Amino acid sequence: MVMENLFFKRNISRVYDLKGSSRSRYNPDTTGANKVLLDMNLLETLRTEPIFLGSKAKRSLERAVWNDTSFLASVAVMDYSLLVGVDNERKELVLGIIDFMRQYTWDKHLETWVKASGILGGPKNVSPTIVSPKEYKKRFRKAMTTYFLTVPDQWSS
Repeated sequence: MVMENLFFKRNISRVYDLKGSSRSRYNPDTTGANKVLLDMNLLETLRTEPIFLGSKAKRSLERAVWNDTSFLASVAVMDYSLLVGVDNERKELVLGIIDFMRQYTWDKHLETWVKASGILGGPKNVSPTIVSPKEYKKRFRKAMTTYFLTVPDQWSS
């Protein structure tokens, strides 16, 4: 788990809390310091300012996400995020899996069913935010792979 000092001695210009979902994942208030942006904010930004990773960095990120999500799913945990800090000064991303992590119990299963059915409103064609740990892991991995683009480097084949 990530400690409170993830951004210690860093000049972070933007912070993203990424869950791999589009449902309720946009922060309309993007002005001012210390704003935490969400998945849809990142996708909006990527249109004009893509985040490129070298192939080695991309493999490291994917391996870390794969290992961490495998562990979290094995202990029935979901609702975690990838916290991403953009350090423009050093031209680096600072990353860590964070959040209130909860187990997928019967109440979360019921919440998934209610949200997916659209009984309480909300779009039926958008995946609910609360899904099983296995589905959460799949959605999270796919999104993190998609969000960060690979730029070929001299070691790429």
